[in-house]
Amino acid sequence: MAAAMKVGFYGHVQQYKNIQAEIDANIKAVLESGEYVQGPMLKRFEKELAEFCGTKFAAGVGNGTDAIWLTLMAMGIGPGDEVVTHANTFFATAEAIWIAGATAVLVDCCPATKNICPKKIEAAITPKTKAIIPVHLYGQCADMKAIKKIADARGLKIIEDNAQAFDAHGDGFAIGELGAAATTSFIIQKNLGTFGDGGAVVTNDAAIDARVRVLRNHGSGKRNVHSFGFNSRLDDLHAGILSAKMRHIREWNDLRRKWAARYTEGLFGCRSIDLPYEKPGYRHVFHLYVIETKRPQDRDPLLAFLNERGVDAKTHYSIPIHRQDGYPWGKGARIAGGLDNAEANAACCISMPMYPELTAEQVDYCVAAVREWEKENPGACMEGPGLARKDTCCD
Repeated sequence: MAAAMKVGFYGHVQQYKNIQAEIDANIKAVLESGEYVQGPMLKRFEKELAEFCGTKFAAGVGNGTDAIWLTLMAMGIGPGDEVVTHANTFFATAEAIWIAGATAVLVDCCPATKNICPKKIEAAITPKTKAIIPVHLYGQCADMKAIKKIADARGLKIIEDNAQAFDAHGDGFAIGELGAAATTSFIIQKNLGTFGDGGAVVTNDAAIDARVRVLRNHGSGKRNVHSFGFNSRLDDLHAGILSAKMRHIREWNDLRRKWAARYTEGLFGCRSIDLPYEKPGYRHVFHLYVIETKRPQDRDPLLAFLNERGVDAKTHYSIPIHRQDGYPWGKGARIAGGLDNAEANAACCISMPMYPELTAEQVDYCVAAVREWEKENPGACMEGPGLARKDTCCD
């Protein structure tokens, strides 16, 4: 199959064109208001965000990383404390723990969902543990019911890293419902993304919300009055863009689910890859549609083959946190138990193009490219069809 089509990884420009009038109207309103930082558009968006998430409070901040560490600081978590998270996610989750001065404790993921394994959390807890940060990876909620049970039994806080699963939900629970707070990122790549950077903290805890608001604004809750704080504010231009986009987020996520189902139908039966797993009763919003080669040595050749044929596939996250150059061995971090599932995921993962603006023709082209590679590489085919890896943790 020749490179007859180009399928990009993102659809940002087309998304803007589709709702340009709504976005431009909000930008114009902000520019004409003369209030660009902590102005009326931010207040409006924060209200809309809290209502959408079903929480009492929402505070916009500079980015998703800041959202996590400001929340940790708002909870009084810092030097001498441990926070449990998992190794197969973006570096910023652990980085935020280190910025707050705490120790990141890395545990393994479940083999199918790739979300944090509750059994591994429980085994990692020590007297120093103060919080758990589950990441709702790829667009699917972690097993919050099991995590909440552990946290309640041990008196621990839960901060949900929801940078990848905006509008997802679990079986009988919403994101932000079972944790003390949930954080999100609004960088352009996210399901709900602005034209730049941004983040937010949503919570039902008035004390956490109040403290985050002070910390984000140079320690100030009142003009000319300051304590210890930082500069991490979501400006009104970004708030206006996000407000316009949020009206469409459910529709866009439904389209992501539609394209994910088409990928899964088209790739079913392939013997060289495994497919994403959606837990029964969960709403997976497919921030990423991640396939895995059954052998690590096949990942890079398949990725190169796709790219050569115009399919802009990528990897997330091909180097787990504990393998990064910035991992602070011996100080500020520890590994609790083996990380076999995280290592396997990193070695075999490929993210296929996934965004609402895809077309059926583009998805089918991507599927055909994978199948062509498999046909040309029979040695990559293992026993069993293209299904999700068996989940021995979460079900």
